[in-house]
Amino acid sequence: MKTPEWLKPGLYGAVIGAVCVGVIGFAWGGWMTSSGSNKMAMSMAHDDVIAALVPVCVDQSNKDLNRQATLTKITDASSYKRRDIVMESGWATVPGAEKPDRDLAQACLIALKLDK
Repeated sequence: MKTPEWLKPGLYGAVIGAVCVGVIGFAWGGWMTSSGSNKMAMSMAHDDVIAALVPVCVDQSNKDLNRQATLTKITDASSYKRRDIVMESGWATVPGAEKPDRDLAQACLIALKLDK
């Protein structure tokens, strides 16, 4: 089938316009693919869970019998070892979990105002 000559500029314009709309939409318009939105949703959910669990960590630190010794150990340690000390103390282990959470330990340090 042969297309009429007068139709070609319109088809070219439609194709170029569609490509431009797609590029502009994804680059500046905030559009995203489903995998990108799933990553964003999972990240936001993780951050919200950590924020909800910070009071548990602070409560565990307040109930710890060795709290003062642990706080001294945290303040004396270098900044990159502090999270490990919170994890070793058990403050970042949620009841029912087998192991501590690194992100919760970091958030707990911030809540306890021990993160420099």
